[in-house]
Amino acid sequence: MSIYTIERDIGIEAPVDVVRRTITEPEQIRTWFSDLVELEARPGAVGTLTFRAGTEDPLVVNITVVAAERPHRFSFRWLYPPGYHATADNSTLVTFTLTADGDARTRLRVVETGLDQLDWPDDEKQKYVDEHRHGWQERGDKLRDLFVAGHASSP
Repeated sequence: MSIYTIERDIGIEAPVDVVRRTITEPEQIRTWFSDLVELEARPGAVGTLTFRAGTEDPLVVNITVVAAERPHRFSFRWLYPPGYHATADNSTLVTFTLTADGDARTRLRVVETGLDQLDWPDDEKQKYVDEHRHGWQERGDKLRDLFVAGHASSP
């Protein structure tokens, strides 16, 4: 495994089907991850995630869906330059793997890989890893807490 791999395991108090919808449907993604979402959860679909919407400095990120295998896997590439297609050489890959843990609990694993292939200096890669480890921790906690509070239990 690469030193630039980012991983997070999250236990969620909801069935796999509910968690899958929460990580793949735009209106649900907005509750825990991104302010604005344009996305269709099918392989090859290109969309955008907007962070800090409504500010003077919004961040719009292009994403390309790689896999949408119901109900257990969803992945996308992001970070590729505007006007380009996502490839292993110009983007990172985010993969969500969902595993049932009984009837009403899901184990969600988030893994972000691909920094090794990017032509970035090592210090920039490490900064990215540090920021995204923190970011996936925050977003994962927010996602988990949606279900603890019962807000997303029946999207």
